[in-house]
Amino acid sequence: MLVINGAFERSSIFMATKKIILDLDTGVDDALAIAYALAAPDVDLIGIVASYGNNVLDVCAENSLKLLELLGRPDIPVYKGLPHSSTTDHFDVMQVSLDIHGNNGIGDIDLPTPQRELETMSGVDFYIEAAHQYGEDLIIIPTGPMTNLAAALAKDPEIAHLIGNVTFMGGALTVEGNVTDVAEANINQDAEAANAVLTSDLPLTMVGLDVTLRTLLTKQETAKWRALGTKAGIAYADLTDFYIDAYYNLDIDKNGCALHDPLAVGVSLDPSFVQTISLFMKVIYDEHNYARTIGDKNRLNDPNPNTKVAVTVDKDRYLATFMDYLTKLFAQH
Repeated sequence: MLVINGAFERSSIFMATKKIILDLDTGVDDALAIAYALAAPDVDLIGIVASYGNNVLDVCAENSLKLLELLGRPDIPVYKGLPHSSTTDHFDVMQVSLDIHGNNGIGDIDLPTPQRELETMSGVDFYIEAAHQYGEDLIIIPTGPMTNLAAALAKDPEIAHLIGNVTFMGGALTVEGNVTDVAEANINQDAEAANAVLTSDLPLTMVGLDVTLRTLLTKQETAKWRALGTKAGIAYADLTDFYIDAYYNLDIDKNGCALHDPLAVGVSLDPSFVQTISLFMKVIYDEHNYARTIGDKNRLNDPNPNTKVAVTVDKDRYLATFMDYLTKLFAQH
């Protein structure tokens, strides 16, 4: 069953305080996602699960710790997820990832060694524990590969019926991919894991290239952060300018950088930013069309599709909210 969901009508139903977990392969847009989650009102970021992707797992995990300290929240725990896909025994960073995010994943800016260490519990076990503790109040936001969440589902299938929502950045339905004609980068990292998540009973929202490529940030905005004169404002201006330059030099977009991961955070907290189509989705993981995210034609007439796929975004309102939240946060740090 295909359902068109209304566009851009502000929802009047919000949980008072949303418990969220970010699952990040912390590069530049993940860094912006952390800032959005910390700045948004009525949000409790209970933890970050680290993944591989924009860099290797250890680098991505340390980046999250560094950024949390920069933004005045060293109390938020970071958990290590899995270091490679569910079908391989290692992970090699793609050169294009280094070109876009820098050799250290965060635009080659220099941040102090974090004082807090990683948690000893695994990210997979943290997912399971949080699902049982918070139930429908829990929102999970993966902005990298789906490896960690798929592993948690395999270990404890019950969590699919406990978690309130999973809003993920990944996939492409109405536009081409950014790795191949059909594959988006996050899904391409572990298509099998992504398929396990999309075909589960989890309530999902897909924030893919269909909408993230419409939300562009320019150096006019980052200049406002730099002008604050704070450590966070300058650092975030520098790392985002690196990202904008990479988009320009690699001919990804000459007009600015896409706010992939922070848009997923924004949509998870305010679904009215996007218009969606409700579908049962799947991920193709054989050689032909590997990592394509597509509706399951065998379930078109089944009731209650579990995935809302964002196809249009109120980019002006989102960008205004993004800048308001982050500028206020950076002014304080």
